[in-house]
This record gives sequence, C-alpha cells and structure tokens, in this order.
Amino acid sequence: MTFAIKLKAILFGFICLCFIQQVSAQKKAAKPLFKVIGFYTGKEDQAHISFLHEATKWFPAMAKKYNFTFDSTANWGNLNDEFLKKYQVVIFLDTRPEDSLQRAAFERYMKAGGGWMGFHFSAFVLEKSAIPANWDWYHNVFLGSGQYGSNTWRPTSATLKVENRAHPATKNLPATFKSQPNEWYRWENDLTKNPSIEILASIDPVSFPLGTGPKPHEIWHSGYYPVVWTNRNYKMIYFNMGHNDIDYENHTNKDLSHTFGNPAEDKFILDALMWLGTSKHN
Repeated sequence: MTFAIKLKAILFGFICLCFIQQVSAQKKAAKPLFKVIGFYTGKEDQAHISFLHEATKWFPAMAKKYNFTFDSTANWGNLNDEFLKKYQVVIFLDTRPEDSLQRAAFERYMKAGGGWMGFHFSAFVLEKSAIPANWDWYHNVFLGSGQYGSNTWRPTSATLKVENRAHPATKNLPATFKSQPNEWYRWENDLTKNPSIEILASIDPVSFPLGTGPKPHEIWHSGYYPVVWTNRNYKMIYFNMGHNDIDYENHTNKDLSHTFGNPAEDKFILDALMWLGTSKHN
C-alpha cells in the first residue's frame, strides 16, 4: 500500500471517528435531564382554570428551553406505580387525588424519593366541603398545613420575603420580591412549629393590609403567613400561587391577572423544579 493510500485511509478513519463522536454527543445532549408529569382536574373555578391554561403552556416552554420533558394529564387513574416510574417529578396543578389506590401510589412514590410540586388549590382541604379532611398523611404529615383556615380577597399581589436564600430553589432570588396577584391562604396548623417543614417564602409585613374585601375578614392586617415551603423528609415544594384574578362582577370571566410572567416568581418556580428533577433525596 502506497503512502498516499495509507494517508487517505487514516484521514477517512479520522473523519468517521469524528462523525461518530458528534452523533454520540448530539444524542447525549438530546436526552432530557428529567421528566415531569402534571396532573389536573380543570373543572371548577375559573381562576384555577385560568392558571391551568397558563401552566400547560409555560411548563412545556420551559422544558424545551432547559432540556426536560413535561407531560400533563387529567386522568388521575395514571397515578399508579407503573406510570409514575417514567417520571422524576409529579405536579399537582389544581387538585388532589380522591381515589385511595391513587393516594397510596403517590405516597409510595414520594417515600421512594420521587419529586413533587403543588400549586394553590392542591393543598386545600376543609371538613364538610367538597374536599373533606380524609387524607391525613397528605395534609398533616406531607404538607403539614392541615385544613384551610381563610383567604384574602380579591386576588392581590404581595411582597414576599425569602426566608432561606441558601436553598436551591431560592438561591437566585432577592431578599424580597413582588408577587403576581393571588388569593392567599391561611392554614390550620402553625408551620413554624413543625421541625420537618422549611418555610422558603412568606408574606412580608409591608404587604399589609393585604386584600381588598369587601368582607373585613378577607383583608389581612397582621400575622405570619407562609406561602412556599418544603418538607425535609421528602423531595417536595408547595407554592400557594395559582389563583388568577377574574372578572366575575361583569360576568365576562376574563383574566384580570396572570401567575406567570413575573421574572422573580418564574425563577423561583423554575429553580424549584430543576432542584426536584436533578437532586437526590437522602
């Protein structure tokens, strides 16, 4: 074999090797960091449905940008062991599961190190209501908040105080930031007395009075109100956000506010999701 032929063979081999490495790198880059499944009901309260419509557009956009996948389903029957194996993070966008088998599967998923993010109404529970207090592990152990206590009205923005800026979900946030308008919840249990709960954000007192009424008890003038927290025993985070302001008075049901589109709040949610999807729970 002449030198020229040998050189061509070497060059061809080098080109092939480079091509294989490039294809391999592209495949590696294309593999998502983690997979997310969002569960929802989307049947009641236009304010929650408005948030849901936003979320099912915002999360896929973030997934494309930050290399994870986002699927969503209204079929709570998918909350089973086999289906959940495909996902690293579960999101409850507006409600909770009611079926005992679905609840048991979710509890197993979380105890095995799965990730969870919940919004606003997903934590709601009230005895003698359509969502009764019949899931103690979820509301008192996992979330720690117990039953719903009261809320502000109308949905209004608040200044939120970041309680722990060292947490992966809060490390890119300022000490305080202005939230999007929201209906804020008060809870039965005092989360500050629960050693398993780490409060990440609360209502800053500069926000008072919070709410516009018309009922006096719908306006908060003082107190301590956690709005984002995690349970140290699980890979989870709860956001009280998720209730847009709606034009009920004029019967148009038009959106008067949105949950997404606030840089700080969006960053909070995104960083929390990246933490849930990529970290390992002890």
